[in-house]
Amino acid sequence: MHINFKKSDGPFVHDPSLTEAFEALPAHAVSERSIKAVVVGGGTGAPVSIRTLLSMGIETSCVVAMADDGGSSGILRDEAGASTPGDVRKCLSAMAACPTDAFTQAFRLRFTFAENHTLGNLMLSALEQTTGSFPTAIKTCAQLLHARGNVYPSTLERVTLLARNNEGRLLRGQALASHSRSALNTVSLESPDTLQAYEPALDALRSANLIVLGPGSLFTSIIANLLVPGVVDAIRASSAYVVFVCSLADIQGETRGMSVLEHVEALLRFGLEGRLNWVIVHTPHHEKTPVVWDDTQQEALREKGISVCARRLIDDALPTWHDPRLLREAFEEVLRACHLQPTLK
Repeated sequence: MHINFKKSDGPFVHDPSLTEAFEALPAHAVSERSIKAVVVGGGTGAPVSIRTLLSMGIETSCVVAMADDGGSSGILRDEAGASTPGDVRKCLSAMAACPTDAFTQAFRLRFTFAENHTLGNLMLSALEQTTGSFPTAIKTCAQLLHARGNVYPSTLERVTLLARNNEGRLLRGQALASHSRSALNTVSLESPDTLQAYEPALDALRSANLIVLGPGSLFTSIIANLLVPGVVDAIRASSAYVVFVCSLADIQGETRGMSVLEHVEALLRFGLEGRLNWVIVHTPHHEKTPVVWDDTQQEALREKGISVCARRLIDDALPTWHDPRLLREAFEEVLRACHLQPTLK
């Protein structure tokens, strides 16, 4: 069955959470003896790591932030009382057995005539209502997509992200915080009920061999997970190597002007002091807006006991995205250094 998607000015658009480059990345079957990896993040960043790790034959799960209140997710959350589906949908799509399968592509379709909702968001919200359980909704969609890993919300509570930027301005909500006029300084989560982590997410973190943070929005996707009580404790309780994949481009309001070192220092402030093992960073050449990186920062990270994998990672055709093959080479370098080798079928 072939679907001819209309262009972006038509009623349907193809959700760009996965690029054709990532869809073309070959995937190995996962062995029972494979490394257990957990990606922590959300947005468009976590799927990058998910697809890359799966292509290496690594057993991969994901812990996803639940603070998104913009776009389709925000409408479903505010008007239907649904859990935030958007980041979960993107990660489920990344784990689909066949990215070019008709249902997988339909799951990612965005309806421009219907408040820009995606079919996946609507399905997750509808299933949550009919089953009374967001985790059950996720599992049902995972089965339909033949997902090769588990997606866990970091919490099932209704949370709101609160942020203060370097100008001292208080920003309420993930959507507003992510477009801050200056880099964020502090963030926290607010919930009408006692904020609790989703226990299966904690179990996945505790049993992991490898925990990958990002790439993606530092405060609103990655740190938003660390703010959930129990998440940092689970990371600290695990024996996993913890790896941070820094973003490529300095284009996000929430981190605008921040260097790679400042990204790392923010992670350390929010609970990962002494627990971050590796940083994967792009070494910029002629890009207009790279995240600042230099030898001085590399030495500062090493003084903190953090190893660095610095190499060119950018996709020349999509300059704000990681090249999937180059990122896979970076992960392979880190795994070799950590004496972790995936077993491929």
